Amino acid sequence: MTEGRIHDLFGLAGRRVGGAGASMGIGRAVAMRCAEEGAAVVVVGARGRDSLADATAAVEAVGGTAIGVAG
Repeated sequence: MTEGRIHDLFGLAGRRVGGAGASMGIGRAVAMRCAEEGAAVVVVGARGRDSLADATAAVEAVGGTAIGVAG
């Protein structure tokens, strides 16, 4: 199987991803990487509205679509 075919089968383009703990740290990095791969991201975080807004803006800055949910 070619790399392109694998990406077509398992890639994130056009998919939706929920990221618990995505307002900072590893969760934020994973959310941003998913956005870079073309997924729409739900950023879930409990560290406060400011860090949630920052994470959502960071996802959008790399070209992703994001919505923030305080958890």
